[in-house]
Amino acid sequence: MNHVPMRALAPAIRPQKVTRRALAKQQTREKVLGAARQLFIQHGYEGATIRDIARAAGMSTGAVFASFADKSELFDAILNDDLQTLAGPVRDSVERATNTRDRLVGMFATIYRAHASELPLIQAAMAVSWTRTPEADRQRRDAMRPVKALVRDILQRGIDRGELTAKFDLRLISDMIWDLFLAGYRPAAYEGLSPDHQADRLAARIEVILCAIKA
Repeated sequence: MNHVPMRALAPAIRPQKVTRRALAKQQTREKVLGAARQLFIQHGYEGATIRDIARAAGMSTGAVFASFADKSELFDAILNDDLQTLAGPVRDSVERATNTRDRLVGMFATIYRAHASELPLIQAAMAVSWTRTPEADRQRRDAMRPVKALVRDILQRGIDRGELTAKFDLRLISDMIWDLFLAGYRPAAYEGLSPDHQADRLAARIEVILCAIKA
């Protein structure tokens, strides 16, 4: 059975020996991330302070700063870790689908549903996106690149299977679909749109685009 390439979401990693110090550092990082996630969800980005996060994690503020330079770096680490966690479920949704439309809608619906219980975090991400430094913005884009690349992989497979014409700008269409996906978060975060309605609304827009590039 042929599947959409998932190399970007599951890069080959050479196993490395983990030292006790490295393990302790990783455990501290995970504890800080867990505490920060809950506080960001409860109080938003501005309402959650490093002091509060350290207290919730049961450690000093110095221990938090040993893992993260500042609150914005900590916040972005949470968002980036979410993308890595979603790699498996997204892969499964893509592999279950049998055509371009269902692969695209399936992957995005999976992400929408995963974020449904964390909408305050999404609201905070929207607010923070306007104040990121150029370097932080670059790192965030790098973290999203594997998932975004999957959209191009799916479209390319549609071309290879004869579903879509090759006479279109692949990057342009994939960017358009990605932007529609991101736009779907606002009505969910601020208007209470359910994940299923998010997916249905996105599906209708994707169908319009695919109809225009159908083979």
